Amino acid sequence: MKTNTLGKLYLIPITLSNPGETSVAPEDVLPQTIKRTIDFIDYYIVENEKTARKFIKSIHPDKKQPDLKISVLNKHTDFAAHNEFIQPLLRGKNIGLMSESGCPGVADPGAVIVKLAHEKGIQVVPLVGPSSILLALMASGMNGQSFAFNGYLPIDKNDKKQALKNFERLSQDKNQSQLFIETPYRNTKLMEDLLQILQPNTLLCVACDITLPTEFIQTKTISQWKKEKADLQNRPCIFIIHKV
Repeated sequence: MKTNTLGKLYLIPITLSNPGETSVAPEDVLPQTIKRTIDFIDYYIVENEKTARKFIKSIHPDKKQPDLKISVLNKHTDFAAHNEFIQPLLRGKNIGLMSESGCPGVADPGAVIVKLAHEKGIQVVPLVGPSSILLALMASGMNGQSFAFNGYLPIDKNDKKQALKNFERLSQDKNQSQLFIETPYRNTKLMEDLLQILQPNTLLCVACDITLPTEFIQTKTISQWKKEKADLQNRPCIFIIHKV
């Protein structure tokens, strides 16, 4: 099949919160490239249809919602559906890939579609937009030259303790900042665990509600955090640790 008969897969970042709730307007957060891209794309693969439609409407109010052809890709999506989702690309139609927030393919199930596109010889076009991981790292004051994103921590108490000890050791041995996330309703318990498990001089950055008016980003040692209470419950957070 000739390359010029294929569509392109556009990776479209969206705001890190509901449109209109950011501390700056969406048009200031996201470049005009995204609006122009949405203008000519009717096929989308998204993590959450409601979020995607709301975002598209906020960025491009004139886009006709009934024209949108949306496939939902999340942790419950059957693997067999992936090939079906990319069929429009093979027919020469462009597709937009969207996460529920931030950049698709980064800590996001959309990576499987990107991988499949490469296997089929489809051009992948990443667009510029907000990433909570990079924004948190930028604002942390920690090592942006060497870092690792570790996703979610184990739920089991002993496994979680071991994981945190390993991250702390790696951060010191490799001079490497260690990033991870937690389900928002578990944030308070995680913060308690961090204060109990990590060494007093280990640095911890907590970055939550990034780009919201309630944005909170602070880096302190564990001993300093023990003197301060932070309300993190049910707020999306990035946690970064580094033992120097």
